[in-house]
Amino acid sequence: MRAADGVLDLADAAKRHGVSWAAEAAAQTLNPLLAAGPQVWAELREVVPQLDGPTYPLSEVRLHLPFDVADYVDFYASEHHAARLGRLFRPGQDPLPPAWRDQPLGYHGRSGTVVVSGTPVRRPRGRFRTANGDVVTGPTQRLDVEAEVGFVVGVPSVLGTSVPGERFAEHVFGAVLVNDWSARDIQAFETVPLGPFLGKSFQTSVSSWVTPLAALEPSGFDIQLELRVNGQLLSRPPYRSMSWTPAQMLAHLTSNGASLRTGDLFASGTVSGPGDDEVGSLIELPGQPFLADGDEAVITASAPDGQGGRLDLGEVRGTVQPA
Repeated sequence: MRAADGVLDLADAAKRHGVSWAAEAAAQTLNPLLAAGPQVWAELREVVPQLDGPTYPLSEVRLHLPFDVADYVDFYASEHHAARLGRLFRPGQDPLPPAWRDQPLGYHGRSGTVVVSGTPVRRPRGRFRTANGDVVTGPTQRLDVEAEVGFVVGVPSVLGTSVPGERFAEHVFGAVLVNDWSARDIQAFETVPLGPFLGKSFQTSVSSWVTPLAALEPSGFDIQLELRVNGQLLSRPPYRSMSWTPAQMLAHLTSNGASLRTGDLFASGTVSGPGDDEVGSLIELPGQPFLADGDEAVITASAPDGQGGRLDLGEVRGTVQPA
């Protein structure tokens, strides 16, 4: 568990103090604690400041994927983001599909390609159309990022039963930062009519830390993201600009009776990434429209802590490697 600039051995501290959730804290991932539910989550936040135990400098700790990902769903919950991408897929038409205005739209990613921050991203290969209209197979020429906030499900739901938005906090434990790496040329070629597939599923990076919802409540999800590429600040999108709330996303996710599982991850972004208007992106790298091999993208975020300070949500970073 994060403790300022260090890491507290929560399993050791919980065992020595005899708390009821000591066994869950000793697991290899957060999944048992996630499944324990809101009562344990509240006790955890109340008791942890009183625990003492081994603390290690953050710089000396190797961080891992914090939870086993059961499923991954990505939403287009920002109107600005969805409209810019829609201009790529539906040129000359309304960039927003009619359904977007009535419900959150998204797609299923691949949980097996969700990795922890710091994992290099290999430039994916795929089929895309060149500027002269030829369809070729090769490394993507339009590798992009998406700065997102993701939400991690703790308590499962019953198959066939929908979860209303007002029960969001009963099922969702907390938030992570997400970089949904995107190959825009592959994505554009494959998207119509079934939506994103190989252009989005090669890798998704998440932060090493899951911030509990209770810690974000004072801010009302007033999360400020920052995107840097090679150390240069390129964008500071506010997450509160979402047109659909996380609770509405969760409600829609289960509206057909689909069940939630511990470790389910759903996310949405506020900004596409480096590029130009032609492909629906929102920011540009100086002198280049997309990520080059060797570029490092870092997403950080913070939120008001309710006491006049800022709550650090960690970071998600990745360096592009050649195909």
